[in-house]
Amino acid sequence: MKLIKIISLYLLGVFVLIPSVYGDTINQSMEGSMDIQITHPNESIIGRIVSISILIKNNGWEDKQDISFVFTSQDNALIPVSENSITINKLSQGSSYGRNIDFKISSDNTPGIHFLNMKYSQVLVSNNKEQQEPIIHDIAIPLILKEEPNIVIHTNTPEAIFANAEFPFIVEIISKDIEITNVNVEIIPPTDIQFRGETSNSFSTIQKNSPVMITSRIISPTDEVNTEHKLPFQIIVTYTDDMGKEKTESQVVSTVLRPRTLMELTTDGGIWIGGFFIAPYVSIGTIIGIPAGAIVSLLIRKSQKSTKKRIKKKKDDN
Repeated sequence: MKLIKIISLYLLGVFVLIPSVYGDTINQSMEGSMDIQITHPNESIIGRIVSISILIKNNGWEDKQDISFVFTSQDNALIPVSENSITINKLSQGSSYGRNIDFKISSDNTPGIHFLNMKYSQVLVSNNKEQQEPIIHDIAIPLILKEEPNIVIHTNTPEAIFANAEFPFIVEIISKDIEITNVNVEIIPPTDIQFRGETSNSFSTIQKNSPVMITSRIISPTDEVNTEHKLPFQIIVTYTDDMGKEKTESQVVSTVLRPRTLMELTTDGGIWIGGFFIAPYVSIGTIIGIPAGAIVSLLIRKSQKSTKKRIKKKKDDN
């Protein structure tokens, strides 16, 4: 459930409603049971077009007329694409009206929070005969402007690996703000590291907020190492944005190649003993080091139990 934080300020008869960045809908009830829903993006990119959706419903007993929504931007951050107002001559009891209005975000804006002011006006018709004085409210719609779309690269791999083994390497791509096309993801490993899987992946489209995951495996060098050292991996993402421009995002992550301990345990139950691997399952999971003494203790206990069983069986046979 989305959390919406509402700050209400009453100053000289002016009502300002500010939702938090978690919400994208303003719900407000005006006099005469006029319910207004304003849907807007919380964030947008400089130079793009944003759409504000207005839905109004007359839930009162009387008709309303001369209803208007007039939008203005104090710093000229949002410029109307065609018009800056919506006018409804009359809205009868139980009727509703919906419409979108588009604004171009000026390219010379600075990133940060900007406000689109909406002046709402209506005339209540008492008993559907007598017109009352116009009722006016001001509502401020906040919009966070960003300079560039946010393309996020998440990489999941063990912090440390050892020689002559395989380890998972997972890359996740998320486009937070826009749909991107012609996407190519290239993974560049160090020269002494091999990959099981593709190092280059292409996608025709990645939808907004729809993660794409690439799973491969690191094959570490066969020669043992005596000291720890870092292995850098570079991930390069090239794509075409919603404006038709080619863009590139990159990330460098490192894992540590360390000496192998006497015994290593995998999360799927496999055990490395020196250079030998005992795998109860088909795949090798994330590999972690554990104290060798713990496994030695378990092996000794298992050996002791087997010896006791043999002695008991020999006594029974005699």
